[in-house]
Amino acid sequence: METGKIRYFLVDGIRGFAVINMAVFHFLYDVFIIYGKNPFWYGLPMIHIWQQMICQSFIFISGFVWRWGMEGNLRRGIRLNLYGFLISFVTWTVIPSEAVWFGILNFMGCAVLLLVPLQKGIREIPSEWGIGICFLLFIFCRRIQDGFIGMGIPVWDMLYSIKILTPLGFPFPGFRSSDYFPIIPWLFLYLCGYFFNDIFRKHDTWQLTAQYKVPFLSLIGSRTIWIYLLHQPISMLVCSLLFG
Repeated sequence: METGKIRYFLVDGIRGFAVINMAVFHFLYDVFIIYGKNPFWYGLPMIHIWQQMICQSFIFISGFVWRWGMEGNLRRGIRLNLYGFLISFVTWTVIPSEAVWFGILNFMGCAVLLLVPLQKGIREIPSEWGIGICFLLFIFCRRIQDGFIGMGIPVWDMLYSIKILTPLGFPFPGFRSSDYFPIIPWLFLYLCGYFFNDIFRKHDTWQLTAQYKVPFLSLIGSRTIWIYLLHQPISMLVCSLLFG
């Protein structure tokens, strides 16, 4: 990740590690779930933790680097949404049962765009308070798509009957997506990354450490969007060659 003349290679390295894990995860998903080699694989607790670590890393880092791309964020948000719509169209056409509706690219595209007007108000919030409040809200709203918040407080049913609210975190009955990341609760995790950026810039030692280049991973991390777009078609091609 580059800001001015400084390149924070370690941030790229972390992102590169996440994207490699994502590619491996999706390949195994294709093998075990789509090709039916182990239908119970996705339900294993450790697999769920692995999947959450991958997606949470992407979302937190995306929020973290938002301030460094302010001049191009409007264009980047639109581009990410277009990529997300492309993935929805392709998955719906090729494998309807595994179609992606409002997946992680659409979420991050919307998050980038939402922060354009929001940052004028939230930038005055002390970063320590901001990251603490947003993390608590993320935990509190974690189960909102299942109809609950907090320790099991039910959400008003009417919200789940309005289809247009599905991207916000209120999926309508019968909604199915193999990769669903609604605005709530994930925007709160994105904002944690946004506020952490301010904390990071207050520590010179952290900034020096972040300039450390991680062999291979930093290179991969600077090209994550193309890897994200291409890895799944390649994975399906490999699976088709292996299993027919």
